[in-house]
Amino acid sequence: MVRIDPLADALINIKNNENASKKACNVRPASKLLGEVLRVMQEQKYISTYELIDDGREGIFKIELLGKINECKAIKPRYPVKSSGFEKYEMRYLPARNVGMIIVTTSEGVMSHKDAKEKYLGGRLLAYVY
Repeated sequence: MVRIDPLADALINIKNNENASKKACNVRPASKLLGEVLRVMQEQKYISTYELIDDGREGIFKIELLGKINECKAIKPRYPVKSSGFEKYEMRYLPARNVGMIIVTTSEGVMSHKDAKEKYLGGRLLAYVY
């Protein structure tokens, strides 16, 4: 099976397991980008823990869920955004002010849009979670 967007597949898998009230889910294939997105989600308390399991092929992330995700999707296309331009995308992707986060890749790594705003960094939009 050819995967067009592994990040989008992983986020849909997480959301489906959350909707089914599961405590954990497995996501494959593992990638560095997915690992960074999961780290940001863990820092913001959307998931509990995650670990990389090396199965000799593409790798699997085992993710412990907390039941706090209502929606999480990849943003396609990955829009470039300046540090002053997050407001437009917050209104488009998030349900209300101070609810949820947009995950952004910047020159200093993957982080939430709030952290990017504080550091005056722009970047590309990856996904949103609330």
